[in-house]
Amino acid sequence: MNQDYIKPDNWSIIEEGFDASHVKSSESIFSIGNGAMGQRANFEEAYSGDTFQGSYIAGVYYPDKTRVGWWKNGYPEYFAKVLNAPNWIGINVTINGEPLDLNTCTSVEDFRRELNMKEGWLSRSFKATLPNSIQIEVEVKRFLSLELDEIGAINYLVTPLNSDAEIIFQPYLDSGITNEDTNWDDKFWDTTKVNHANNQAFIEAKTMKTHFHTCTFMESVVFLSGKSVLVEPSITESSNKVSFSYAHAVKKGETFSIQKFGGYTVDRNHDKSNLVNAAKAVLKTATTKGFNQLLEGQKQAWAKIWEIADITIDGDVKAQQGIRFNIFQLNQTYLGKDSKLNIGPKGFTGEKYGGSTYWDTEAYCIPFYMATKDQNVARTLLEYRYNHLDKAIENAEKLGFNNGAALYPMVTMNGEECHNEWEITFEEIHRNGAIAFAIYNYHRYTGDYSYIPEKGLEVLIGIARFWQQRATFSADKNQYVILGVTGPNEYENNVNNNWYTNYLAKWCIDYTLEQIEKIETEYTSDFSRISEKVKLSKKELALWKAVADNMYFPYSEKHQVYLQQDGFLDKELISVENLSKSERPINQKWSWDRILRSPYIKQADTLQGFYFFEDQFSNETLERHFDFYEPFTVHESSLSPCVHSIQAAKLDRMEQAYTFYLRTSRLDLDDYNHEVHEGLHITSMAGTWMSIVEGFGGMRVKDNKLSFTPKIPKQWKGYSFKVNFRNHILKVHITQEQTNFEIIGGNDLEILVNNKPLMLKGDSLKVVS
Repeated sequence: MNQDYIKPDNWSIIEEGFDASHVKSSESIFSIGNGAMGQRANFEEAYSGDTFQGSYIAGVYYPDKTRVGWWKNGYPEYFAKVLNAPNWIGINVTINGEPLDLNTCTSVEDFRRELNMKEGWLSRSFKATLPNSIQIEVEVKRFLSLELDEIGAINYLVTPLNSDAEIIFQPYLDSGITNEDTNWDDKFWDTTKVNHANNQAFIEAKTMKTHFHTCTFMESVVFLSGKSVLVEPSITESSNKVSFSYAHAVKKGETFSIQKFGGYTVDRNHDKSNLVNAAKAVLKTATTKGFNQLLEGQKQAWAKIWEIADITIDGDVKAQQGIRFNIFQLNQTYLGKDSKLNIGPKGFTGEKYGGSTYWDTEAYCIPFYMATKDQNVARTLLEYRYNHLDKAIENAEKLGFNNGAALYPMVTMNGEECHNEWEITFEEIHRNGAIAFAIYNYHRYTGDYSYIPEKGLEVLIGIARFWQQRATFSADKNQYVILGVTGPNEYENNVNNNWYTNYLAKWCIDYTLEQIEKIETEYTSDFSRISEKVKLSKKELALWKAVADNMYFPYSEKHQVYLQQDGFLDKELISVENLSKSERPINQKWSWDRILRSPYIKQADTLQGFYFFEDQFSNETLERHFDFYEPFTVHESSLSPCVHSIQAAKLDRMEQAYTFYLRTSRLDLDDYNHEVHEGLHITSMAGTWMSIVEGFGGMRVKDNKLSFTPKIPKQWKGYSFKVNFRNHILKVHITQEQTNFEIIGGNDLEILVNNKPLMLKGDSLKVVS
């Protein structure tokens, strides 16, 4: 049974009524972030119930020593932990000596929480009766500023309803925090200094091992009935905590409130000796503007993002809410401002998975960022991998590869592999191919070739060298095979000849050879520089070509399909529809041994290849493979429904496409996989965007032109989206009757609609029935 307590709304995520069993799920769902930092939607005041506290600073991590039963050569030495950072949001509240704690209140009424996605803020309101019988009304609003991304702001109002009361606000900073998931219960933070003055407080702390220096800071102002009041706070300080207490007598019906500004300065952006001064400077800017003006700036910044990124859906509120939630969370996680950052699979919403970068970025996120931002944002994501090339070569060397072969990590913070499950770390090598595909995809979409001669070719060469060395010549088959791998379907480990991996390896080599030829002819100085640097020879290229031209692909003549891997047909092929619902999800109900012997597929695997390389297969071939593999797919990966939705739409199976779309767009809101309390599935959210734009909209790049085959689910009256294609902003609006295309500003653009050319004139509307 999926959860269903989130109220349908076009622009907001809304929870009504307090239910302690929802707290951890809501802490994930209502998370906020601004690209530089983020936090789970923890209550500001004390909460003694079950909670998962989490605040995170982009790019700050800890290398938690790998913990395994026995060590194998090549194991990564550590697992990079996304660190729970010092807490700045805390505001303890006391009413006549009684702490406010929703877990101990005798009643909580009119509880309402709202995440306003249009304007980028989180609010909460409720009436509560404390154990001392005093009834209060509370309203809270907070946001993390996009404009000043080192700061967040909280406005916290308390009104006593049934008697006068002394109210104490106790804003605090706390660096004595721990992670939910640690291998050894290590201490991650070393607090170096706590100081305060003039309603401001600062905690300087550095991470152990990685030595990131941070300053967590706050400043508060209190108000009575909306007017600022001077209250001399009493101050409590310890080795890792500082709190101010503002006490005031408040009459029944009067409102006492506090505005708290806080956040982080980090030595990634400032000199470590200047973090407190940098904090003081940003506090001065924020407090001069004040809460309301900062909030106004927040609304404008989000309006600018939504101007391009928004997708509208008419006639289906749950679908509308789902897509906006996904777009909102992607933008809260990554805005492309910092080339050293990437898109973590949980973003700023939880700690699971560790690391900041998976193959998800290249396979799922780059299309979203290419089309909804300036193309430089996507280029920055490609450069992130170029900057890690030396580490990728080092990773491969640890596994016995040589000559500059590069194996990009499954999970990373700084380019080193930091994922320590052997069947993933050593075997899920298809991730290497997604990085090459992203380079191709970027050029295909943006038309910007310059990245490849400047940086991309070196990455491609390292990847091609890896595939050539990783392939084994089988005398029995007289072909090259790739042994001992895990494909995208992680419910199959240590298999031979995973079709997707073999196909990707061949494609990577062929594509790299094409680029070498082009650059040698058209960019001679770049070619000379690169070939000298990487010591490229014609003999080596011939070796690559032999591997690519003679790659083995498992195939079933009986079913007329490529086999997911050798031996797939040896399994007991019972489809998912014949699997009892009580057995699902199998990853929570079955032993790993049973899963590995089953035919069940966690996510698109063979079909992932058909998604990437659909131009190389006919519709009939896609249909055959879809009909064969989808019935065995349990969709227990967040990355699964989107690919299937796109392919179902391509096959005109709109009911199935719509069902998959709803699942991908509401994966977290409805908690399909019963794990949202651990954090959101950020990277798969880009797949939701793809389900509409590439699935229903049918957007592709064909013959160097943008191409559409528009379709619409019967549940919708209409939908619209915008894309930035080569500096043309194109709006597409699809209804049951017709499709409108409009260029917003800019020059003319020729597109393809249902494979026919259509010329769009700047600022004019074209209607296709």
